Amino acid sequence: MNAYSYTLLIPLIPLFVFLLIGLTGHKYKPSISGLIGTAGLLVVTVLSYMTAISYFWTDHIAGTAYTSLKVFEIDWLHLTEFLTINLGILLDPISVMMLVVISTVSFMVHIYSLGYMKGEKGFARFYAFLSLFSFSMLGLVLATNIFQMYIFWELVGVSSYLLIGFYYTKPSAVSASKKAFIVTRFADLGFLIGILMLSFMTNTFDFQTLVSSDSPALSHMGGATFLGLSTLTWALTLVFIGGAGKSAMFPLHIWLPDAMEGPTPVSALIHAATMVVAGVYLVARLFPLYSMVAPDALVIVAWVGGISSLFAAIIACTQYDIKRVLAYSTMSQIGYMMLALGVSGYGGHDGLGFMASNWHLFTHAMFKALLFLGAGAIIHSVHSNDMREMGNLRKYLPITHLTFLIGCLTIAGIPPLSGFFSKDEILAAALHANPALFAIEYLVAGITAFYMFRLYFNVFWGKSTHYHHTPHESPLVMTIPLMVLAFGAVFSGFLPFNELVTSDGLPFEAHINYSVAIPSVLIAAFGILVAYMMYRKESLVPEKIATSLGAFYRGAYHKFYMDELYLFVTHKIIFRYISQPVAWFDRNIVDGTMNLIGYSIEKASYMIKGFQSGRVQQYGYVFVTGAVALVIIFVFIW
Repeated sequence: MNAYSYTLLIPLIPLFVFLLIGLTGHKYKPSISGLIGTAGLLVVTVLSYMTAISYFWTDHIAGTAYTSLKVFEIDWLHLTEFLTINLGILLDPISVMMLVVISTVSFMVHIYSLGYMKGEKGFARFYAFLSLFSFSMLGLVLATNIFQMYIFWELVGVSSYLLIGFYYTKPSAVSASKKAFIVTRFADLGFLIGILMLSFMTNTFDFQTLVSSDSPALSHMGGATFLGLSTLTWALTLVFIGGAGKSAMFPLHIWLPDAMEGPTPVSALIHAATMVVAGVYLVARLFPLYSMVAPDALVIVAWVGGISSLFAAIIACTQYDIKRVLAYSTMSQIGYMMLALGVSGYGGHDGLGFMASNWHLFTHAMFKALLFLGAGAIIHSVHSNDMREMGNLRKYLPITHLTFLIGCLTIAGIPPLSGFFSKDEILAAALHANPALFAIEYLVAGITAFYMFRLYFNVFWGKSTHYHHTPHESPLVMTIPLMVLAFGAVFSGFLPFNELVTSDGLPFEAHINYSVAIPSVLIAAFGILVAYMMYRKESLVPEKIATSLGAFYRGAYHKFYMDELYLFVTHKIIFRYISQPVAWFDRNIVDGTMNLIGYSIEKASYMIKGFQSGRVQQYGYVFVTGAVALVIIFVFIW
C-alpha cells in the first residue's frame, strides 16, 4: 500500500461532514454542527501537515528533485482509445503546499466562526457550506488531471455562491452571489474551451503527461496559427481566462468587492486565501507547459497581473468599507502573483518568479486571512463596516489592534515579516524580465503601504468616536485564530521556499537583492509616513487632496465605473441589439412557425372531421363516389 494512501481522507472528511451536517444538522443544537465541522477540519489539518512534513523532509533525499506522486487514481470515463477522464490524488510541491494553506486557513475560519456566527439563523447550514467549500478546494488542488480540476473548479463556484448568498433574505447578498456566479461562469467557459483544445491536440488530460519534458504538446509547436499565435498559445490563454475569472483579475474582477456581502469568515476563507488563488495555482500547475510551448501566453499573464495590481491598489485608496479595501487589496496581491509567474517564463531568472509567486501565495494566505478576520472582529465590536464611523479602537481591542498591525506591516513588505521576503523575490524576478512591470510593482508597493495604513490609522487612531455602546475585545474563540495567523504572517517568510517549491523541483540558491529590497522598503515606509501624516489625527488634508484630484479621485472612488460599463454593454448593447432581436426571432419566427403548423393542423382537422361522423350512409356514399371517380380516371383519361 502507498505510504500516502491516507491522503484520500483529506478531501473525503469534509465531504462526509458536509453530508452529515447538511442532512442531520437540524436535529440537534446548532453549536454541535460547528463543533463537528471544526473537528473534521482539525483532522484534515493534521493529515495535511503530516503529508507536508513527510513529503518535504522525511521521505526526501536532500539535493534531489521532488517527484510527482500519483497516490490514488481510478478510471472514470473513457472518451476515446487514448483520452480518458480519471479521478485521483496527485502530490507534488505545489499541491502539498496548497494542502497546508487550505487546511490552515479553513481550520482557523472554522474556529473563528464559532464565535462570529454564534446565534445566526442557519448556523448549521453555514458550517455545511464551509465543509463543501473545503472539500471542493482540496479536490481541486489534488487533481491528477485538468478535467478533474475543472469538475472541482465548478464545485468551488457553487459553494462560493452558497456562502456569499448565505444571508438569502438580504437583496444585496443575493445579487452579489449571482454576480460572482455569472461572471466566473463566463470565464470558466474560456477555461473549458481551452481544456477541449488542449486535449484534442495532446490526447490527454493528465498533468504529469502534459508538463513532462517530452509532452505531446511539443509536437504541435509548429502547427496552425491564428492572429499570429499558435493554437496551443490560444488554448493556454483560454485556460488562463478561467484562472483570471476565479482570481478576479482585470477586467473580470467586478464580482470580488460585492462578494464581501457574505459573512466576514467567508471573505477570509474564499476571497483572501483559497478560492481567489485557484487561478494562480492553475497557471502554476501548467507552468512547464506555458514556458515550453506558449511563452506568449505568459506575457499576457504577466501584463494582466501587473495592470490588475495597480488598478486595484488605486481603487483601494478611496474606499471606506474596510472589507472592500481588503477585497481590492486581494486583487492587487493576486496580480503580484500572476505577474511573477508571467515574468518567470519570458526572461525570468532561473524560475525565480515561479518560486516567488508560490511563496507570496503562501504568505498572503496568512496575512490576508489575518486581516479579514481582524476586520470581522472590528465589525463584530462596532457593528459597522464604514471606517468613517470608527476611530481610537486600539484602546478597546488590544489583541485585534496588535494582530491587525502585524498584518498591515506584513502586506506593506516591512522586514523581517514574511511579506517582505516573498514580495522582494517577485520584484527581483520582474527586474530581470521587464523593467516596465518592475516599475509598476514598485509603485504598487508604495500604494499598498499607504492604503493599508490609511485603514489602520482611521480605525485604530484617528478621531475619538462616540460609540452607541462601549466596544469590547472579541472572545478567545475569535482572537486565538488571529494570534495563530499573526504567527504565520511573521515567520512564514523564514521557510526555505527556494528549496521546496521550484519550477523544476530542484533547490536553487536565493538571496536578498539589496538593490531591490532597500528601495522597496523605503517606498513602503514613505507610504506609511504619508498615511500617518494624513490619518493619524483627524484632519482636513485628505478631503483637500481628494478635491484637488478632481475627476481622477471620483473615478477611483466609483471603481473607474467598471460596473456601469458592464451594465451599459449588457443592457444597451447585448440586450438591445443581440438579446432582443434573438427573442423577437424566437417569439415570432420559431414560435410563430410552430404555432402556424399547429393552427393549420387544427383547421384542417376541423374541416375534415365530418368524414368520421359514424354514419354508414355517408361512408357508403363516399366509397361509391370514390370508386366511380377512379373508374372514370382509368377509362376516360388513361
